Amino acid sequence: MKKHKKKSGAASPHTTSRCKAPKHVCIQQEINTIVQLALERQTRILMLGKLLLFSTESGDAWLLEPADGQSLCLVRDGEKQPVAITETPGGYGIEWSSGYRIKGNIFMAARYDGQVNSVIGYPVQGIEAAIQRMSSGAPVSETPERTDNHAKN
Repeated sequence: MKKHKKKSGAASPHTTSRCKAPKHVCIQQEINTIVQLALERQTRILMLGKLLLFSTESGDAWLLEPADGQSLCLVRDGEKQPVAITETPGGYGIEWSSGYRIKGNIFMAARYDGQVNSVIGYPVQGIEAAIQRMSSGAPVSETPERTDNHAKN
């Protein structure tokens, strides 16, 4: 599978982001944590630098890059999904599979192969609050920030 470098503007199929990792944080370890939480059907939101991860009671988990509207489904209905994420001591690379947006209480993901999924029931209020906090320029700690969000949307 050929990887494409990230371009400014709209995301293209199989876009790969390469970023410097936050100090003292292992991206793969945090992904493993959110995947495990999804498999246990626990709702959590995790802010990690410019990335946001969340898990749901329905057994889903996602990795989001809010600045570019990119997303990667990590777990769907309790089943781990194939993902392409590389990590080195100096940074990480993510092969994104879709773009996303939130409209009201609906989370919509448009895969780059053309398939669109809309989900009601994700913790969208918590996700939007976390994204707002990330985009406000508020400092994000070097350690992941976890948020329990059990509110129904």
